[in-house]
Amino acid sequence: MVFASGSGSNFQSILNAIDAGKLHANVSGLVVSRSNAGAIQKANSRGIPVYVHTEVDFQNEQVATTVLLEKVADFNADILVLAGYLKKIPVELINRYTGRILNIHPSLLPAYGGKGFYGIKVHEAVLENGESVSGCTVHLVTENYDEGPILAQTTVPVYKHDTPSSLAARVLEQEHILYPATIQKILLQNQ
Repeated sequence: MVFASGSGSNFQSILNAIDAGKLHANVSGLVVSRSNAGAIQKANSRGIPVYVHTEVDFQNEQVATTVLLEKVADFNADILVLAGYLKKIPVELINRYTGRILNIHPSLLPAYGGKGFYGIKVHEAVLENGESVSGCTVHLVTENYDEGPILAQTTVPVYKHDTPSSLAARVLEQEHILYPATIQKILLQNQ
């Protein structure tokens, strides 16, 4: 099952890898944190069930977490794949799926990870610090943002003429290759 918050480009790369026979998996459901997430259309076009989980719909955080746990259990997933999901995963979900929640981050962790480092902010920081290389990382999700064990990384060069957007585009290309391949490897290990 996949969690997303935005356009769903990594979600689409997972679907494309399944279609191409490079990823032998079934997406049992999609959890989104925004009702206008582009990933919803991608799921709807394939008949993938969608659950929109916004904490404002619940009386408190504990109720929201309980409902999320129930919904995720209903999807009966072997692993949970975060694909641009911008909400913190509740500890209760992490504990229930220990070692089975994956995330992709647009930097070479541990650099440029943690709270506040997401999306274009990561690439701005890479350029501001004059790095010569960047990339992306697939890691297991733990209680702290971007601190889980690293499963795979891919590098990309940083060019002198790069803008945050041009660097982001090159990193995203690599995310779309690395993430499905890593998911496939994890699924094979868990068989």
